[in-house]
Amino acid sequence: MLIDSGQSGNAMHKHLYQRFLSQNQGTLNFAAHSHHYWPDATRDAMLQYWDDTARLVGHKWEHVFGEVVPEAQQHVARCLDLPDPERIVFGTSTHEFACRVMSCFPADRPIRLLTTDSEFYSFRRQMVRMAEDNIVVPHIVATDPIESFTGRFIDAANSAEFDLIYLSHVFFNSGFAHDLGAILTEVPFDRTQVIVDAYHSFCALPASYAGFGDHVFVTGGGYKYAQGGEGACFLSVPRDCSLRPANTGWFSAFSALESGQAGEIQYGTGGQRFAGATFDPTGMYRFNAAMSAVASAGLTIAGIHDYVIGLQQIFLQQLDALDHRYLNRESLIFCPARPVHGHFFTFQLPSASETAAFAKELEARRIEIDYRADRMRFGFGLYQDESDVHELFDRITASR
Repeated sequence: MLIDSGQSGNAMHKHLYQRFLSQNQGTLNFAAHSHHYWPDATRDAMLQYWDDTARLVGHKWEHVFGEVVPEAQQHVARCLDLPDPERIVFGTSTHEFACRVMSCFPADRPIRLLTTDSEFYSFRRQMVRMAEDNIVVPHIVATDPIESFTGRFIDAANSAEFDLIYLSHVFFNSGFAHDLGAILTEVPFDRTQVIVDAYHSFCALPASYAGFGDHVFVTGGGYKYAQGGEGACFLSVPRDCSLRPANTGWFSAFSALESGQAGEIQYGTGGQRFAGATFDPTGMYRFNAAMSAVASAGLTIAGIHDYVIGLQQIFLQQLDALDHRYLNRESLIFCPARPVHGHFFTFQLPSASETAAFAKELEARRIEIDYRADRMRFGFGLYQDESDVHELFDRITASR
């Protein structure tokens, strides 16, 4: 047995996800990297938010900012080994935070941006649109070949002066996890702001920002591996950050509002200066519930990662025996030389049309995956076990 966490690999964690599993009987959801099942505890959390609102009405915000937010800050800080939970702020999306950081730069010249060709759609779209108006001048490093990416990105970071570096830890379109620590060690923090998009590593890969959390922005959220769904994204803010976002909202300066100060726009301390405006706290309730449920089950991020690696190894063994026209080692975007990989595998098929057609074949056999253009992704999570991987390949074999 390849999964060894001191328990049986079969149905080891499925008891946490009974509601999602019962609603999707017969479906194999291998899209955990996109739509991870939520633990049952998150439903109770949603109802708790309703009850808290009924009980507290307008005073619910005192509860949200006094108890719910601090709990969520502690969860994020623990998961990423960040030095100061109070420098973590929450919002509806990572896109919101990226735009807010970019709004801090002077408007008299374009933002000199270093990034990659594999950032998520929302950031890439925003970057391209801002470049159209000469708000941003991007320098884009290709992620392929992935074996040399880390060195090439370090060289680029030191080849010119950049105002902002935006970099994913795990690339959404391949699952490739680069040596983030090596890159951050070489970044000139004295003249560059750095945003790490940790969405595809948060609560998936063991990661420590203990040596970098005072210098970088780290953003991520609860939608994927944190298993809490939408609306609970975060930004960790560097120590002593004095940036003044032009994209700002009333939650970023409660003290100034209460004192009735006028004149220059005031900003809160810690991460609060990057807060926005009124939001739906339900996602944060779910996020806290999911984090507590996983912890109560005795699971750590390292343990979850080991479990997923076990599933991936079974997948690769089955893949090698499959001899499939699309799903094979040649089409798998994977770097075996790297000891760490994201929690999904990506296959590059001959064309976007063939990818879409094959996805329809899998859907007809009740296999849920996702695809973008000519790339197809298979993701793994705690609600799966060995039998699901074997059943997946039985259904794929039948679809050939």
